[in-house]
Amino acid sequence: MSTLVEDNPAKRRFEILVDDALAGFTAYLPRGEVLVFTHTEVDPKFQNMGVGATLVRDTLDQLRERGTPVVPRCPFMAAFIDRHPEYADLVVPEA
Repeated sequence: MSTLVEDNPAKRRFEILVDDALAGFTAYLPRGEVLVFTHTEVDPKFQNMGVGATLVRDTLDQLRERGTPVVPRCPFMAAFIDRHPEYADLVVPEA
């Protein structure tokens, strides 16, 4: 199974492709230099395969490279960050 996570700024979301098929996304609202993540969704046929975790991990890794902070309003992303404290430094309080 090959995966690719990429930003789709036109739709304001990061998308994950699994074997070239859209498998899920995590949506955001830009607030200045901060991205507020509001919702994460994985297609039912890709659930329970680690696709959501891969999506969030790769998204956060890309944002770390850019120096972009996040507000994880999405419960899935917030729970992922709670379980992976190495990403906590990316989180800023919501203004």
